[in-house]
Amino acid sequence: MVQVRPGFAYDCDVLVIGGGIVGLSTAYAITRAAPGTRVTVLEKEPGPARHQTGRNSGVIHSGIYYRPDSLKARYAVRGATEMVKFCAEYGIEHAVTGKLIVATERAELPRLHALVQRGRENGIPVRELGAAQIAEYEPEVRGLAAIHVGTTGVCDFVGVARRLADSSGTDIRYGAQVVQVDRRPSLGVAVRTAHGDIVRGRVLVNCAGLHCDRIARMTGDDPDMRIVPFRGEYYELARPDLVNGLVYPVPDPAFPFLGVHLTRGIDGGVHIGPNAVPALAREGYDWSTVRPRELGTTLAWPGSWHIARRHWRYGAGELHRSVSKAAFTEAVRRLLPAVTDHDLVPAPAGVRAQAVLRDGTLVDDFLVKEGPRAVHVLNAPSPAATASLPIGREIAHRALTSLGETERR
Repeated sequence: MVQVRPGFAYDCDVLVIGGGIVGLSTAYAITRAAPGTRVTVLEKEPGPARHQTGRNSGVIHSGIYYRPDSLKARYAVRGATEMVKFCAEYGIEHAVTGKLIVATERAELPRLHALVQRGRENGIPVRELGAAQIAEYEPEVRGLAAIHVGTTGVCDFVGVARRLADSSGTDIRYGAQVVQVDRRPSLGVAVRTAHGDIVRGRVLVNCAGLHCDRIARMTGDDPDMRIVPFRGEYYELARPDLVNGLVYPVPDPAFPFLGVHLTRGIDGGVHIGPNAVPALAREGYDWSTVRPRELGTTLAWPGSWHIARRHWRYGAGELHRSVSKAAFTEAVRRLLPAVTDHDLVPAPAGVRAQAVLRDGTLVDDFLVKEGPRAVHVLNAPSPAATASLPIGREIAHRALTSLGETERR
């Protein structure tokens, strides 16, 4: 049993679990807000940003999709501006390309108009386009109507994470998987890693992404949610000249997923995807990766079964596109009629750490909870990379507040 005991020196003031972009932004923000604060980051992988941060489409989101006054809306709009400035300051590859959101069916037109209104409420400039005007931006794309969002862009989020790590001045330990946590409200927090090392801190910040609910439970806090992993599968477009920038379908507001879209990245290639299928492991990047204990945890959570019953038609469509390249291609052809099966080249997949409540509700906003000497980031999928700088400051504020309370005891 790892324990925090009186008389032992603390290794750090704030102990951050997770070396993705949110954890590293938090460490960076703490050292900026309170110089001299000792921060240690534990990351189980051999380097930063190996999961959600490094396996997304690299889009700097504008914030147009998110409910006004939600954390996602506030932080994405602010974060997009800050991310572009950060990349420019540190020479990280980025581009503000703008994007199209395209309606291909009449039933989507009211939802497209609702996005225009939401964009205006969130302070995002939006241009409405008729069918003929779409070609001004994307000659090969077809639709009934579209909107152009000029503040959307792309960047190298892995490069951002590395810069945050290098600039934070913190003790970052890679290959340090946390296997046990002992939290004593009167003393602090001690964790044991898989290598047997023990690290003691005054306050814990849980930015463990796909494993954040497990870390919360190890700490002794009930997160009242579970991470249900959804894999997003991508293809690379063999003819990237078919797409100039970013092209999205009109999303279904019942789901936190944006649908299969086209993204010209900073490398000039065009990614197509993702879909959203259940992953059989927290890091299940393909169908062959199955971890029975993790899968059992997902299946034992009542919310998983509520999702399956409530949204089985949507899920069946996503599964069909996963196992059938022809079906995936057909979904792309709704936006880009010129594409063929031969144009789609398999690319690495990602896994979204989606928080699901007991009743099957898919948490659609960032979710941060606090316990004694602990701050838990329990839902931070897209647009968390875009919003990582303001999110990091918010988490840092909570951690430093907790630290101040412990020092007054």
